[in-house]
Amino acid sequence: MSAKIKRILVSQPAPVTGKSPYITLSEQYGFEVDFKPFFSIQTLGTREFRDQKVNILDHTAIIFTSRTAIDHFFKLTQELRLTMPEDMKYFCHSAAIASYLQKYIVYRKRKVFYHESGQAAQFHALLLKHNKETYFIPGIEGLKEDIVAVLDSKKIPYSTSAIYRSVPNGFTKEEIDGYDLLIFFSPNGVTSLKSNYPEYKQNKQLLACFGEATASALRENGLEVNIEAPSPEFPSMTAALEHYIKKHK
Repeated sequence: MSAKIKRILVSQPAPVTGKSPYITLSEQYGFEVDFKPFFSIQTLGTREFRDQKVNILDHTAIIFTSRTAIDHFFKLTQELRLTMPEDMKYFCHSAAIASYLQKYIVYRKRKVFYHESGQAAQFHALLLKHNKETYFIPGIEGLKEDIVAVLDSKKIPYSTSAIYRSVPNGFTKEEIDGYDLLIFFSPNGVTSLKSNYPEYKQNKQLLACFGEATASALRENGLEVNIEAPSPEFPSMTAALEHYIKKHK
């Protein structure tokens, strides 16, 4: 499926500064771009977290698969009045996520692990290499992390807990149908699309996604992924988008 792209909807908040690589591309290639988050994120309350019967400090390492998880983890620990011990280890799915940790911790006082590639297989191998750790996996309500199966396969001890939830934002069929391309960054965006627009049919509309989980969510709903990132060739969504536009120009 290919089509001339005239209007793109990016399912993220509009940039605060008014600057964005999507806006730069739109000016370069002559298409219109709009920003609209498909869902909002809420940190679980302390009582909701405690009801899950998980003690974070019983673990020796934390696994982070997104910057969102980092934000809500440290917000929750602050509300719980928990102080992370100096020897706590942090395993991050990518270098970008590891770098984001500096917002909350001082690198020289903590141990941070990640794989430069940002690919799931290499990250899973990194976790298996450190098989003496007891991992805590903070995640989103209703979604089972694929890491769980990897740790189960080697009987590595872990706990997983929801620390935040996704709440779909409202939008109409008419708001969606007017775009040539929709860009998703999370399975929650796909859930929101189906929640707001149950009868959605892709037809000639193009779909782009960032991340393996997002791609899986689209395909599980019978939708075709036209543009996908990251990859060794296209590490960013905008790089993959520009390649597609050039290829089909």
